Amino acid sequence: MSSFQYNQESDPEDIDSVTLTDEDGRTLECYVENAIEGDDGTYLLLMPVDIPIVVLVWDEEDQDVEDDSEEITNAVLLEDKIEIEAIFPDAKAVLAELDLTLKLTAFTLTVVGELPPIEDDGILTLELETDGPALDSEELQFLKDFYHQDQKYSIYTPLSPLLFLAKYNLLGKVELVSPEDEEMQAILEELLFDDME
Repeated sequence: MSSFQYNQESDPEDIDSVTLTDEDGRTLECYVENAIEGDDGTYLLLMPVDIPIVVLVWDEEDQDVEDDSEEITNAVLLEDKIEIEAIFPDAKAVLAELDLTLKLTAFTLTVVGELPPIEDDGILTLELETDGPALDSEELQFLKDFYHQDQKYSIYTPLSPLLFLAKYNLLGKVELVSPEDEEMQAILEELLFDDME
């Protein structure tokens, strides 16, 4: 289970940020975007302080296809921790060319720095598989391509904020909760709705 530490000791509603720590000991600093009281504790909507990025790995057939082509269909989101660690030095080096510093953080890779301007031809819509029959999609901004051992990788940043749902329970512990859980759907909607007001 993930562990969390508040950066200050106070009432959960007064807290500005928390540090998430994964099972590998990596940390991720997050802003507390919103908090609501529940029967069993305080629910928190968290957003990383640094800019989240994702790495896509391309099928060999698509490696030579231009980014603005409609033929790109075989990109897969890289989630394997061992492979992420293997390509990390190369990814860090190419992002440094954009004056971005790549960090190996908990739950997502992040960068520090100023992102380049968004260009229409640099936006990719990634189809995400869901439990239902429909596909969810996410728009990503292209940052950089690179190769590692003859395999093409592309680095993108999501255009929508990356949010985490967590619970600060009555025992004083904070844990991630799944937004897919039916009971959490109403809580997540309330946190998001309150955050937009």
